[in-house]
Amino acid sequence: MLIDRIIGAFTFRKGVYAEVEQDTAFSTTAWILVVVVAFFNQLGAAASPNLIGWLIGAVVGTVFAVVAFAAGAFVVSLVGRAAYNADVNFDEMVRTLGLAYVWQIVGAIGIVAAFSPALSGVTTLAVAVAGVLGLIAWLVATKEALDLEWLHTVVSVIIGWLVFASIVVASNIVLWNLGLGVPRV
Repeated sequence: MLIDRIIGAFTFRKGVYAEVEQDTAFSTTAWILVVVVAFFNQLGAAASPNLIGWLIGAVVGTVFAVVAFAAGAFVVSLVGRAAYNADVNFDEMVRTLGLAYVWQIVGAIGIVAAFSPALSGVTTLAVAVAGVLGLIAWLVATKEALDLEWLHTVVSVIIGWLVFASIVVASNIVLWNLGLGVPRV
């Protein structure tokens, strides 16, 4: 069933988000998905021939990514509730946005760029496209969780995504300055 849900997230099947929103048992699975996907994404972001620095960067980056995800989900649910009276809680947002977060797995292809710099343009483009598709997945997931008009959904997601992206960018800068990654989002 998890694989079907992940495929549903990759194919933008909105019903899968309504399903996980109601499935309280999916909360732990959603957090595991976020951690595992964040780790693989960070392996790509921190990819370097320096194995120890690469692994430390990936682990530290994963912690930042999970914090960024939690903050983003919290802000989306807060804005939805406070500004638009949405009937949603943090756990429901974690379940829906956690499933939508699977798009971040594409960041793992950054590993290729570390060992084949000639491919860095292709991998950067793939990661950027996956980022846009991930944002679209967040919109679809949030629409299902908040049950709001599209405009209100978009506003809620943009505010939450800005919080998420700010933390990710700040962590990338910190990791880069420590020599533990490359400065990319």
